[in-house]
Amino acid sequence: MPLISLRDVYFNYETGTKRLEALKDISLDIDPGEFLAICGPSGCGKSTLLNILGTLERPSAGSYLYDAHNLADCNASQLARLRAREIGFVFQSFNLIESLSVYENIELALLYKHDGRHNLRHRVMEAMDRVGIAHRADHLPRQLSGGQQQRCAIARAIVGRPAIILADEPTGNLDSENAAQIFGILKALHQEGSTLVVVTHSASQADQAERVVEMLDGRIQFSRRRL
Repeated sequence: MPLISLRDVYFNYETGTKRLEALKDISLDIDPGEFLAICGPSGCGKSTLLNILGTLERPSAGSYLYDAHNLADCNASQLARLRAREIGFVFQSFNLIESLSVYENIELALLYKHDGRHNLRHRVMEAMDRVGIAHRADHLPRQLSGGQQQRCAIARAIVGRPAIILADEPTGNLDSENAAQIFGILKALHQEGSTLVVVTHSASQADQAERVVEMLDGRIQFSRRRL
């Protein structure tokens, strides 16, 4: 059974008196433990689709089933709890809170999840060790390199042990060496059982996914599996 199932999904932006169709007739299944890459030119709807998958946006039309549950039946608070419990986000721009240390940025994800405080430190340390950032625990984001900031962002995404990791151009702001290291961490997480969905412009990264979805003008043009 798919972990995620989208059927006939549309998403519209309202801009003044105009309506922009960002997604058109999207149907997509994502299986538990799958590694999926979403590709296509800028403006084709990749990030909008990722926002729908992450419940940051609701479809304008169509259905979204998560683990066989219809998310149309969920209110905003229920969707927020689902995100905190099930979904880890990794963004191109890192989205770290500048006034918080590395440790505190990662810990915050568990506080949103309302986990008991008795195991917070163990979970945060475990996540930092996993991505090689523990030695920067007390540093602020501005004291880190780009690669270190993205490691912190990945630790924040995985500290709650989510079922699915959604990564939007996670190496787009990094040099080639750091990009390879960060992508290697994401691949290792998938190999350990995480469902991984990556939006990427990189053909070499897409070729490492189990399946590639190519988008154009808000539609899925094709979906292919690696041989």
